[in-house]
Amino acid sequence: MRLVPFALVLGLFATPALAQESQQERPADWKVRFDNPAPDDAIDFVTMAPGWHVTTGPRAILYKPSQVASGAYRLESTIHLFPSSRREGFGVFVGGENLDGPNQSYLYFLIRGDGHYLIKHRAGDETQVIVPWTEHEAIVGHEGQEGTAENTLAIECSGESVDFYVNGQKVNSLPRSEMDVEGVVGLRVNHRLDIHVAGLSVSSIGA
Repeated sequence: MRLVPFALVLGLFATPALAQESQQERPADWKVRFDNPAPDDAIDFVTMAPGWHVTTGPRAILYKPSQVASGAYRLESTIHLFPSSRREGFGVFVGGENLDGPNQSYLYFLIRGDGHYLIKHRAGDETQVIVPWTEHEAIVGHEGQEGTAENTLAIECSGESVDFYVNGQKVNSLPRSEMDVEGVVGLRVNHRLDIHVAGLSVSSIGA
């Protein structure tokens, strides 16, 4: 929820032990799917406590097939954006279905370093913009300065609405009847970004 000094970030995420761990393969039971065909090593996705470190080439989603959300729930993830000259989005998705097939489907919520957010839905190769890139003061921006920008993204799905939060502030609310939100949850990271994901959690909420 703030800009974190780069030296502190290194202390949190790049101790010698973690540097060795980062040489391991990607986390067990997780899958990666690129928007377009790409070699498996086009992304660097490793366990690095707390959470995972992700450096992308092309755009991709990252998910554990067993992490499924339904009913009334809250998905939350805290993400640190490292310095980048690219205005590319990163964030979370819900409602994932058929993620390893041609008829994949999911709803995603992204932010980017210039303080904007986006809500889209993917069905197969087609994407539908639900909320275009929109500026919001809740987003901690990062446009090349030192350190990392820390933001906590959340999607709350109640019986009536799907609410989108950044750092505890609601940035948008949409009717649940128009959203596909039951299914696999995960991360989406666009191309050429360097982020640290401190966690991805699902919890039940009152309907």
